[in-house]
Amino acid sequence: MTVSPVVVHESQSPASSIRLQATRLTSLSLRPNTLQEAGGERPETGGGQDVAERLNRVTREKFVKDRKLGEGTYAIVYLGHVRAEPSVLVAIKKIKVNPEYHDGLSMDAIREVKYLQELSHPNIIALRAVFSSKNQNLNLVLEFLPLGDLEMLIRDTNGVQYGTAEVKAWMGMLARGVWFCHENFVLHRDIKPNNLLIAADGEVKLADFGLARSFSDPYRPMTCQVITRWYRPPELLMGAKFYSGAVDVWSMGMVFAELVLRSPFVPGATDFNQLELINEHVGTPSEESWPGVSKLAGFVSLEKSVSGIRDKNYFLSRFGTVGPIGVDLLMSTLVLDPRKRCTARQVLEHRWWTTDPHPTAKEDLPRKGGGPERMGEDLQRRGGEVEESRGDNVARRLNFGS
Repeated sequence: MTVSPVVVHESQSPASSIRLQATRLTSLSLRPNTLQEAGGERPETGGGQDVAERLNRVTREKFVKDRKLGEGTYAIVYLGHVRAEPSVLVAIKKIKVNPEYHDGLSMDAIREVKYLQELSHPNIIALRAVFSSKNQNLNLVLEFLPLGDLEMLIRDTNGVQYGTAEVKAWMGMLARGVWFCHENFVLHRDIKPNNLLIAADGEVKLADFGLARSFSDPYRPMTCQVITRWYRPPELLMGAKFYSGAVDVWSMGMVFAELVLRSPFVPGATDFNQLELINEHVGTPSEESWPGVSKLAGFVSLEKSVSGIRDKNYFLSRFGTVGPIGVDLLMSTLVLDPRKRCTARQVLEHRWWTTDPHPTAKEDLPRKGGGPERMGEDLQRRGGEVEESRGDNVARRLNFGS
């Protein structure tokens, strides 16, 4: 059984105080004599902000920035190491001050710190520390994941060969990470292959929590302007404001399909085109298959669509390499009605995992070189963005103010 973290509501951690909070985030684990060990004096009672500044300095001096891995408009990512243990590598993500936002920080930066502090799991990227630098930039010290991301492996059809056992291993890691998020009332809201980074031992880690959100209050509306288009479920494309972990499960299904096809399953160029492709390849939503769908603000009735829902024979013709039981699992993640879609827990309880072939051991999974720079590319992006090389027509520009 997981232990739910203390939920800190967004209203309690506004951007105007995030830097002071950042100096305290990692200080909670410091022993009372940490400053003395570091050569400083023990702070006197009453020096609130001064104590925070000292603790921030102690945290900052624990790490050394080495070479730059990547830079974007949102962040700069460095390869670094622990000063006391030079062999222990880290990735330091420096989030740039942006004058467009109040106090220079966007909400996605605050979300990333908040949820990575709350979530600790082998299949979620670990946040080791947070500190602010002299120029007021926020620095996130993350575990170093040198083998790039899952998208690299999917796209390299000539250099990387894999089969059902490897797909099963990667999907199992993803499912465990998503299950842990949902058990702790957190929606990731941007699951896709290049947010699945790979550790040195082959473990897949869910990264980029810039669009994450707590969902413990079922009556609080949420924005539908989340999740990169190719992995976005139909309820969000049609403007749903109240939703659950089913949105992440749909994204998991799209990653599953992409691992098998080695290309995106429904790569829409626009939101409307995305709905058209879902209608063509998954099925047409109706009041019969999805009660209440016509009441969604963005519901559209498409003339060019399949009749009803695609059956198992269609999915077997596209994804037969994972076997009939694997196709059953895939179809359960791509149910149009989110209330009938399987949960992350049900994904993990599916019998596909116990059938042959068994998942490949993580140390035996395929890997590619050139990972550190790829990690820099992945971490420098803002939530919801994809690489420019994949085209502006598929890189959805999200409204983070929604």
